[in-house]
Amino acid sequence: MATMSTLFAKTPLPSRSLSKSNISHFAPPLTSLSFKQKTTAPHFKLRSIRAGLIEPDGGKLTELIVDKSLRDVRKREAATLPRIRLTKIDLQWVHVLSEGWASPLSGFMRESEFLQTLHFNSLRLDDGSVVNMSVPIVLAIDDEQKRRIGESTRVALVDSDDNVVAILNDIEIYKHPKEERIARTWGTTAPGLPYVDQAITYAGNWLIGGDLEVLEPIKYHDGLDRFRLSPAQLRDEFSKRNADAVFAFQLRNPVHNGHALLMTDTRRRLLEMGYQNPILLLHPLGGYTKADDVPLSWRMKQHEKVLEDGVLDPETTVVSIFPSPMHYAGPTEVQWHAKARINAGANFYIVGRDPAGMGHPVEKRDLYDADHGKKVLSMAPGLERLNILPFKVAAYDKTQGKMAFFDPSRAKDFLFISGTKMRTLARSKENPPDGFMCPGGWKVLVEYYDSLTPADNGKVPVPA
Repeated sequence: MATMSTLFAKTPLPSRSLSKSNISHFAPPLTSLSFKQKTTAPHFKLRSIRAGLIEPDGGKLTELIVDKSLRDVRKREAATLPRIRLTKIDLQWVHVLSEGWASPLSGFMRESEFLQTLHFNSLRLDDGSVVNMSVPIVLAIDDEQKRRIGESTRVALVDSDDNVVAILNDIEIYKHPKEERIARTWGTTAPGLPYVDQAITYAGNWLIGGDLEVLEPIKYHDGLDRFRLSPAQLRDEFSKRNADAVFAFQLRNPVHNGHALLMTDTRRRLLEMGYQNPILLLHPLGGYTKADDVPLSWRMKQHEKVLEDGVLDPETTVVSIFPSPMHYAGPTEVQWHAKARINAGANFYIVGRDPAGMGHPVEKRDLYDADHGKKVLSMAPGLERLNILPFKVAAYDKTQGKMAFFDPSRAKDFLFISGTKMRTLARSKENPPDGFMCPGGWKVLVEYYDSLTPADNGKVPVPA
């Protein structure tokens, strides 16, 4: 059975960070098919997309990696510039920008882009067209860093070891309105928001934007770089597989058979629509996640077992890592997740219950309404070209001994296994009901929770 490593080729506001574009027209609604489910959400229209891959936002990928022939020149220039040291999350955003996930952005946001993102969840390009952008991609600096920059129009960005990562050009420095940013992104300023605590609260009081030149592709040297395919690499892979539709599924949790049922059923429905070779992009989030999420290395090992055990078909599935940090900002953030997948070539996006959500950090309730994510995606500015596929609810069918789509007419036959229940079973090394998760995948999950036993050095081991 193939492993995942064999699945890929070897692989009118002035705004200087936005390139001019001729964005493709929006396709008309397709009324011949809808994914039926009981919901109070607006009608989810499937929009006809011509065979082939959907164009990136702005008409082309905005890739920001310096050509090899210029790298030495840029390194010499960087040595003469004021330096800004990047945090781990800052570096992840450099990665995102460098590969074109945020196309047509050409760097960290200047103030006009920041304000459009906060207030409109979109950016207006020079030609008047609109692209979605729902989360600020910004770089914070403190007073001392601002003083050192002085009158310079360029700065060098360095990693934790002082290695030059990138140059930021034609810079603009403006105030960092933290409270407004938090309130508009998360809909609350309650204490305990993970990303806020990690990346905003103690960040500088200024933001610096500009055009980014990244000296080399971002690598992490953690054994997973082979899975970090850029939008251009994914588009090449989809083309090699002759994909005429790409449907994306993001997750930050282990894959169980309910997820697999949803993904295989989506492919079946796309085939019924007349597509010849729809390809699944299984796209786990690989940037910052909160402490109680399963770490990326363990999730990737679990996903590999799902493919090895035949739960998903390796011939019609591409597994890759999405490098973005996670905000847990619900309906606001899920727009970013969907927009980025357009740039990777996806024209269908599967959305489930409470996407990008979390429990309220203070009160005992969910932070967001569970249905708002899919409703917002169906109406979001700049996402009109993307077909939104709402989840069907899957649960464990006790009469069939497997995961199945929930039938409310015989609700007593179904068992809902929550994430909390799954974690409890894995920690106690108990097995879930047969058919809930492939054996190999469950074994990885048990190994992960077993590894959480405090070690002498206080560190959690990574999978072998």
